Order: sequence, then structure tokens, then C-alpha cells
Amino acid sequence: MTNTSKSIGVNTPLEMAEKACQAIMDTYTPEQLPPANSFHYHQGVFLYGMLRVWEATGKEEYFQYMKGYIDSLIDEEGNLYFARDELDSVQAGILLFPLYEATKDSKYMIAAKKLRHLLLTINRTTEGGFWHKDKYPYQMWLDGLFMAGPFMLMYGEHFQETDLEQVVLRQEQLMRQHMKDEETGLLFHAWDEKKIQPWANPKTGCSPEFWGRSVGWYGTALIDILEALGDKKRGQEDIIQALKQLIPALVSYQDEQTGLWYQIVDKGDRQDNWLESSCSSLFLYTIAKALKHGLADESNYAAVDKAYEGLLEHMVEDNEESFTLKGICIGTSAGVYDYYVGRPTSENDLHGMGAFILASMALHDLKK
Repeated sequence: MTNTSKSIGVNTPLEMAEKACQAIMDTYTPEQLPPANSFHYHQGVFLYGMLRVWEATGKEEYFQYMKGYIDSLIDEEGNLYFARDELDSVQAGILLFPLYEATKDSKYMIAAKKLRHLLLTINRTTEGGFWHKDKYPYQMWLDGLFMAGPFMLMYGEHFQETDLEQVVLRQEQLMRQHMKDEETGLLFHAWDEKKIQPWANPKTGCSPEFWGRSVGWYGTALIDILEALGDKKRGQEDIIQALKQLIPALVSYQDEQTGLWYQIVDKGDRQDNWLESSCSSLFLYTIAKALKHGLADESNYAAVDKAYEGLLEHMVEDNEESFTLKGICIGTSAGVYDYYVGRPTSENDLHGMGAFILASMALHDLKK
């Protein structure tokens, strides 16, 4: 039986989040989370969602699963193997702080220090923007703000390294300065400072499209950064304004029929474009969180409900035996329109499952 829009009443968002967690737990041991034996954001975003479920339910199985993944990659001395030339390696580090708080095991903070040292050596643009990876020279991607920003703020809070707050705010400022399109209010996926990549606009250096998940990572990062900073006055007013401007831009491109968003956000009228579940989930997360904090107009409650109903009706297949999330774009680099719409989709990919769980938990927090 496929869920219909009525499922939002039958299965609460928290219950749906738990079903998504259980589907992955039933398929993989913590050590097997794909790609196996890798400290990476694929696992990190899923386990970030699971962290929120654990916090809401207190169920030990979620904490132990998350801990099992981290412990499979960190030894008792805090040694950790990870790719040391890319921001993607940093994101899973956000799990180290709740693990340390719960266990007081110093190995988690030793590992966190190793990730922090990555940020000292990663290459930068002439203005101080992090390259997304060494193999993408002089390129900033929207993804990077989510991959490194929240970790840096958590680290700065724990180790009293307050300078990291301004580094994070600077990364967002550079993205907005170089990658925001004033006409649509959206941000382009990538920016090449040297303007030499095949996809780069020769005048602006931007990639030509608004790829859904990258805009979703950016919006998710904005709200997570604001939550991490809390009431501290650190110059985050620009991020508040960026969020307030992004949300109406997103809502304006929400598909009227399904409540979802397209792989290329602003081109839903193209026949080869398609609705995508991970970006729809991340947009829902961003808007719901903003509503919770009073940073979005209350008219956006309708957009949030419509988006979640759309996910349950069009992207989720749920019965007593299984839970499946469809329409998830696989891992994707920067490119042109044909590249993005030609990307394969998968089911229960951790990109999408993590985003769906986060969206469900944001809606749960909003409604309670």
C-alpha cells in the first residue's frame, strides 16, 4: 500500500522518521552504512537525522547505532582516517559532540581536533573562501556551508575558539556575494573564482543552474548556523536576512500539484526536469525550522504541510514490511542543465533518507 496524503494524519512525522531510521537499520549494520568504512557526509546526514529522533524519543537503539558507526572508524586513541582535502569529510563530525556529552570519552574530542586541523590546511580562494575539494580548485559550492559550518560552530563553542564564528559567517557572505541570483532569489550551485570551468559563466564564474539539493544544503546550513549561534550577537543579522529572502523564493517554485520541488528548482516547466525528494525534504526542513523560530511568515505553514503531504503521497512507499523513499538524486557534481536532469535516482539513498528524517523531525518540532 502506498501512502496517500491522508498518511500525515495516520502516521505522525515522528513515526515516519522512525520508520525511515528502521528501514536503514534493518538493511545495514552501522559499519556497513554506504559507502562502507568511510567517514563522510553520506552517513553523517542520515545519522544527524537519527540524532534528532534519539533526542525526541530517548530510544537507546538510535544512540547505539550512531555510536556504532563512529566507533567503527575511531580507535581508542582518537585516531581517525578521513579524506583530508575536502569539506565533505567534516560534516559527520557534528556527531562527535553529542557522543562526547553522553559518554565523556575523550577520543571523540581528539577526533574532532583532527577534523578542525583539516580546516587549517584546506585551500582557499583569494578572499578566504574554502575550496570545496582540492580537486575543485578555486571553487566554492553551496554544499560546503552545510558540510563545515555547523561543525565549526560546535567546535568553537566546545573549545572556546570563538574566531570560528566569523570564519563561518564569512563563508556564507562569500557564497551570497558571488552565487546569489537577484532575479529569482536562489543561489547557483557552484562558483569558480578563476572562471575557467566548462560550466562557469565567463563573467560571473557561476554554474548555470539552481540544483535543488545544493540550495537545500545552503538553506539547512543557514538555519543550523542560527540555532548554533543562539542569542549571541556575532553579526548573524545578514544570515537572518538571507534566510528570510530565501524562503519566499523557494515557496514561489513549489509545484502546485504535488507540493514538491524540482531537480532544477526554477525550471519545473521543462519536460525532462523531475521532482526530487531530497531537496523537497531539505526545503521543508528549512521553512519549518524558520517558522519555529519566528523567522518566516505564518502563511508558510501551508507550504510546509503541502510539501510533507507530497512527500508521503508521491515519494514514500510504506507498508508493514518495508519503507521506501524514492526520487533521490545520487551524488552530483557541478554542471550544466543536461547533466543534472540526466542524473540517476535511487531509493533509500542516505542523502534522501537523512533529509527526509530531518524534515519529519522539523515538522514534529513545529507541530508539538
